[in-house]
Amino acid sequence: MDLSFTPEEEAFREEVRAFFRDKLPTRLSTLVREGKRLRKSDMEEWHAILNERGWLANHWPEEWGGPGWSVIQRFIFDNESALAHAPRVVPFGVNMLGPVLIKYGSEEQKKQWLPRILDGSDWWCQGYSEPGAGSDLAGLKTTAVRKGDVYVVNGQKTWTTLGQHADMIFCLVRTDATAKKQEGISFLLIDMKSPGIEVRPITLIDGEQEVNEVFFTDVEVPVANLVGEENMGWTYAKYLLTYERTNIAGVGFSIASFERLKEVAQMQKKGGRALADDPLFAARMARVEIDLANMQTTNLRVLAAVAGGGAPGAESSMLKIKGTEIRQEITSLTRRAYGSYAAPYIPEALEAGWNGEDVGPEDAAMAAPSYFNNRKLSIFGGSNEIQKNIISKAILGL
Repeated sequence: MDLSFTPEEEAFREEVRAFFRDKLPTRLSTLVREGKRLRKSDMEEWHAILNERGWLANHWPEEWGGPGWSVIQRFIFDNESALAHAPRVVPFGVNMLGPVLIKYGSEEQKKQWLPRILDGSDWWCQGYSEPGAGSDLAGLKTTAVRKGDVYVVNGQKTWTTLGQHADMIFCLVRTDATAKKQEGISFLLIDMKSPGIEVRPITLIDGEQEVNEVFFTDVEVPVANLVGEENMGWTYAKYLLTYERTNIAGVGFSIASFERLKEVAQMQKKGGRALADDPLFAARMARVEIDLANMQTTNLRVLAAVAGGGAPGAESSMLKIKGTEIRQEITSLTRRAYGSYAAPYIPEALEAGWNGEDVGPEDAAMAAPSYFNNRKLSIFGGSNEIQKNIISKAILGL
């Protein structure tokens, strides 16, 4: 695979860089670079800027609002976005639900929901994991019983990221309790303002409340909000998960984080010389750099599979495994590079506008929280152990 860019692709990269220079608010890029928390309004602001340019849903078909980019253009945009420290696009509507609706949704559903995803009218969250049904997602117990023109939903979802902000939730629900686990599941779109829904925040170790529990008690959902066919939700869920896993891998974010790690390793000293010149530390950095270069190739393969009309299969699982391992290793090395400066943890230092005294380099405050928060990467979206099972079945037939 030729990874060099053509003159046209280089010109596109310059266009993207100019866009970030002109349109990305410095306030937002500073928050991202320093690892500060983004508020809902911050994420909505960047969402609107990208949508105004027509670059928000860059993997959607042109007929539904996509820019018609090639695989390489999307690859370039994602990398330059991370290097510019742009906020990450909230993935649930644009990157996860959107492709499912485009492939499996009815024309009415596409016309109703896709424009609202683009213009920000609806903030979506994901209702997949449950207590006792995380990696074994097919073991979910939330039920949806049809009564006339509605489904009545009862159950619980957990680890619902940013659910406290959501207007809508796409859910996997059990519609046939007598069928095999994977064969009795349906895919529903549920209004979070419906009577019977309760959202309870889960406070993480860093004090953040980005995830939630969501409870459903006799929640009525119009049958029109069923995506595709009843009891075919597992097929749609697997299709969605391939996009989620590719997103979790975060190739562009790893590239940007690694560039920052190299800067820190040059600044920090060990025995009178730069940490980057320490043989052991340099060897670990070299291994990450090699793995990251290889992962870029895999990322292009996954994007090419999607551009060809298919869904990424085992490749997305490979990308998820290696991508999360690399991201975790980069945060581990960054924390080590800052040394004792990474130890103090002041939750308020992660808030925008904090004026307290810095301990060590300005962005050292985010080193430890980033390291611990990224422990989850190898678990959610299907644990890395599950991904290895998927690869063995898809490629080796085991």
